[in-house]
Amino acid sequence: MSTDVYERIRSNPKFEELVAKRTRFTVGLSIVVLAVFYGFILVVAFAPALLAKPLWTGAATTIAVPIGAGIIWFFWLLTGYYIHRANRDFDGINADIVKEAMK
Repeated sequence: MSTDVYERIRSNPKFEELVAKRTRFTVGLSIVVLAVFYGFILVVAFAPALLAKPLWTGAATTIAVPIGAGIIWFFWLLTGYYIHRANRDFDGINADIVKEAMK
């Protein structure tokens, strides 16, 4: 694409709308991810005995294993949610912007 096309994209109000929507969404998801991750790290740092408890009496597996797996699963779901939202909301706006700029 030429510089002229890029300039038309940047001057399109839909582009600013897309950037604002995507930024709000990604910042929100980033805050959730950081809160969960650092929450887990804080528990590891300040209450390791809580995570060291066995799942049941005599079990070799501690409660930390399902919590860690749950965190990974939660992040996987958030990634899927981001992809769903990007495909549903952001790709359509992006296609409109490019189409209008190519005229």
